[in-house]
Amino acid sequence: MTLWATIGEILARWTDTAAAGIVALASRFFSPRAVRLVEDETTADSFTLQGGKTPGERITFARGRFLGGELEPLAKGSGLELVLRPNRFLVRPLELPARATEFLEGIVRQQIDRLTPWTAAEAVFGCTAPVAAGNGKIVTTIAASTRAATEPYVAGLAALHPASMSIFTRAGEQTGDLIKVFEQQARGLLDRQRLSRLLRLTLAGATAAALLAFVADAFIGNYLDSRQTEVNNALTARRIALRLDRNGADQSPIAVLARRKHETQASVIAIEELSRILPDNTYVTELHIDGTTLQVVGVTSDAPSLIRLMEQSQHFARATFFAPTTHAPSDPGDRFHIEAKLQPINTVAR
Repeated sequence: MTLWATIGEILARWTDTAAAGIVALASRFFSPRAVRLVEDETTADSFTLQGGKTPGERITFARGRFLGGELEPLAKGSGLELVLRPNRFLVRPLELPARATEFLEGIVRQQIDRLTPWTAAEAVFGCTAPVAAGNGKIVTTIAASTRAATEPYVAGLAALHPASMSIFTRAGEQTGDLIKVFEQQARGLLDRQRLSRLLRLTLAGATAAALLAFVADAFIGNYLDSRQTEVNNALTARRIALRLDRNGADQSPIAVLARRKHETQASVIAIEELSRILPDNTYVTELHIDGTTLQVVGVTSDAPSLIRLMEQSQHFARATFFAPTTHAPSDPGDRFHIEAKLQPINTVAR
């Protein structure tokens, strides 16, 4: 036996067991309504309906069908019971040891070919509950008939679509004890075989769905991972592009401050260099530094020489007067206004 055949057999047994349990549980909580047809003692195939809205309604069996009154709508989905006359069956007592009570059904099945003209496969049969007969004995009454004799009635009952159908007979003409000789669950929603197949199909569908989900997860996961990598790369490139200008220079705040530090002269260096080169007869009254532009206002005895001194310094360039040089009576010299460009040199010449 191959591996797949073994798995299939295990699965079939499991679903059969589960279906049987579901059917038994459903039958326990949802028992169908009982409808009984009792055959008349004097007229064959004439029955009295019990369990309907009109007790005692007459039902006939003709041409393989049960006809009459409200039987058809009443029987659908119900537990349909058919009680046949005892003279249709072979009825006889059977004496057994008291210990056979637990195995009564199996013993009757084994003894049916000895007690009747038919084998167990050819007959429908049943027995009453055992009664103690003294001396360690029990007595049960067996009723049996051929399966072929009951098949027309079974087909007629099945045509009414009941949830279940059973055939009974009385243990004797003078007793009301009933013997069940046949029972069958109709093939409805809770039919065990159909429910077992439904469970197998459901399990197979769930397995297929799980496999498809696994495969889809693998493909979608790979796709999402690749897309995430692409997005991360795009974001990284965008961040770099935002930090760089058109010439490729870093435009982040730290980089801008670093470039400004290296490209712009420190104010303290400019002031120190200016104090070094200006002569002693020169006084600065105003000093302004705006970016790379230095403006100096003050009083000196020789304003043109200041231009030459600032041009000779490596810290200043393009020194010029940005306003006329004037002389006031109260000033000790000429009032000058000089403007120059600062050079990015952050060391003082010694």
